[in-house]
Amino acid sequence: MKMKMDESFYVEPVGIAGGLALWWSSDVNVKVLKSRKNFIDTRVSHNEDEEWFMTFIYGPPYADEKQGFWESLSSLKINNSEKLCVIGDSNIVAKSEEKQGGLPFDASQAKWYYDFMDYSCLLELPIKGGTFTWSNHRSEDEAILEKLDRILVSLEWSSSFPKAIGAIDAAIASDHAPIFLFLKGMNRKVEKDFKFEAKWLQEEGCLEKVEESWLSSSNSNGNLGFGRKLNRTKVKLRQWSKLKRGRSKSRKKR
Repeated sequence: MKMKMDESFYVEPVGIAGGLALWWSSDVNVKVLKSRKNFIDTRVSHNEDEEWFMTFIYGPPYADEKQGFWESLSSLKINNSEKLCVIGDSNIVAKSEEKQGGLPFDASQAKWYYDFMDYSCLLELPIKGGTFTWSNHRSEDEAILEKLDRILVSLEWSSSFPKAIGAIDAAIASDHAPIFLFLKGMNRKVEKDFKFEAKWLQEEGCLEKVEESWLSSSNSNGNLGFGRKLNRTKVKLRQWSKLKRGRSKSRKKR
């Protein structure tokens, strides 16, 4: 099948395993900075004023290789002052809700993924169109569904592309559903971006929700990384604001 792309870069497979391929059109400037069997690290720009780093990944499926993979990503030129996006197959189930069927969720395998996010100060970009991105294509009791494919971004990248959203398409001739990144948002209706409103600081319950979200923990030592704390606070504030709006409408109606 003709890809209709002008440029390409390949990482050759080892035997019959692995291998990565990257294609792009000539209206986008892509410079490959570094590559290994599980990632291609690039600098991307449309023009001189719009430049960011983008790393395309294929996480190893084997447990004994996961630590080395995430540590190698952490060693790249990554810090929270850069516009950075990491996209691809993480081969990690990060939490129990991202797995259905098969063996029980293994939290220990997610540790290296969360360590990488915390070290790099990255947040996970929402992906619309479904919860799971991988399936074993079995039926009924043998079916296994997992979320393995992700888009991670830095705060500065997110500020430059505030409407960016991910989306899942139907899986065709693959056990993975393809994911897409739309930098300027999608035409069809999607969930609104979260925006903190300054007036909330004057309302009862706001500061308590922030404190509750920031201090709560789901791990043994009581500490959560920056990205996970920020995500949890966003979810709690969104729920709190919806509840307040509902009460306000009821009062106005009465």
